[in-house]
Amino acid sequence: MKVAVIGAAGGIGQALALLLKNHLPAGSDLALYDIAPVTPGVAADLSHIPTPVSIKGYAGEDPTPALESADIVLISAGVARKPGMDRADLFNVNAGIVKSLAEKIAKVCPKAMVGIITNPVNTTVPIAAEVLKKAGVYDKRRLFGVTTLDVIRSETFVAELKGKSPADIQVPVIGGHSGVTILPLLSQVKGVEFSSDEVAALTKRIQNAGTEVVEAKAGGGSATLSMGQAACRFGLSLVKALQGEEVIDYAYVEGNGEHAPFFAQPVKLGKNGVEEVLSYGELSAFEKDALDGMLDTLNGDIKIGVDFAQ
Repeated sequence: MKVAVIGAAGGIGQALALLLKNHLPAGSDLALYDIAPVTPGVAADLSHIPTPVSIKGYAGEDPTPALESADIVLISAGVARKPGMDRADLFNVNAGIVKSLAEKIAKVCPKAMVGIITNPVNTTVPIAAEVLKKAGVYDKRRLFGVTTLDVIRSETFVAELKGKSPADIQVPVIGGHSGVTILPLLSQVKGVEFSSDEVAALTKRIQNAGTEVVEAKAGGGSATLSMGQAACRFGLSLVKALQGEEVIDYAYVEGNGEHAPFFAQPVKLGKNGVEEVLSYGELSAFEKDALDGMLDTLNGDIKIGVDFAQ
């Protein structure tokens, strides 16, 4: 298994690379790429960790050597959010980065599973899809927006509130990956009950959790360590699926278009990526209202991406 981390010198990329070095199956190759000259040093540093995963770092303008023969590509390249910025403010820089990386992937490893972490995910995933379409290599089963951070935050916050182990809590999260488009389905969490006030407060906290971190870091960055953990968790789901295990996870994918061209929902993963888009089940009245209320925003985010790519 070869996994390429693109944007590997950044806060998310380094955390993700560290976790993958420790958790990828024996015999895997980990390729780190970033424009920053420090990247081979990051790889050298991680290479001293005694796990059976080989690691190599690449820097400079061209990610081709890192992408060659990659089975999975995880893209965290881009600028981080600062206080007062929302994910839309990141768009101008990050959209161009994702577009050029997707052009490279189309040429070098068009069959790879591609997980996009770079924000705004609602918009960067449609950009990548349009670029891959233009190159004639788009396969909707192999392109993912990584929304796992919303899932792990939901698990953490629910467990804290209810005095449970996070390992015993599963929270489905659907929609998109910013603000009101993030919809945790708290009505479906097994073994706990919520008051309507708790549902409203928890939903808001999960939707604004990124801002919580940005403000707490006081200008020093955004969520990097928790995002590294989330991206590793999703990356390992892709590894297991490629090895023939049946895996169910949540991701922002091109689905059946019921609500929007791209939508975060449960998917069954297999050797070809998304084997099946699964139903997210019954919604409460609160969740139905929240879903209806987010769709204009989500569809608007997607249109911005499609327009940019074209």
